[in-house]
Amino acid sequence: MARTEYYDDPNAPKPNSMVVAASAVVTNDEGHILLQRRRDNDLWALPGGAMEMTESLPEAAIREVKEETGLDIQITGLVGTYTDPRHIIAYTDGEVRRQFNICFKAHITGGQLAISDESTELRFVNPDVLADLPMHHTQRLRLQHFLEFNDKPHIG
Repeated sequence: MARTEYYDDPNAPKPNSMVVAASAVVTNDEGHILLQRRRDNDLWALPGGAMEMTESLPEAAIREVKEETGLDIQITGLVGTYTDPRHIIAYTDGEVRRQFNICFKAHITGGQLAISDESTELRFVNPDVLADLPMHHTQRLRLQHFLEFNDKPHIG
């Protein structure tokens, strides 16, 4: 299923769902950031996804990172909250979502890096090369907040 992301686009379709989601900035010992190249839009992104009814947001982030990357993580902090109504995600199945995302900081506690069916590539990226990667504005914003405001979460 493919997806198209819109940002501040007057031609974006109207949302028909609201999804609560969690993502994580996972770093290794060298300070490199784990990114996945998404299969549905071919852009680089942080691992993450929708929260299930039986879990908390931190549990959702831990589960999504495990499912999408094979790694076990521990949540260490909060990057921020992302609720911008100008960000719309449309899927080929007809869902058009507005997403409420909480982005966490995390470090690796175990597991083995493995590509899931949601991605085509996983990579630990030096923060210096983030600008060179094709990435949606909202993902870049979370990374910018992580790098620039590491001591204070973004509320937005």
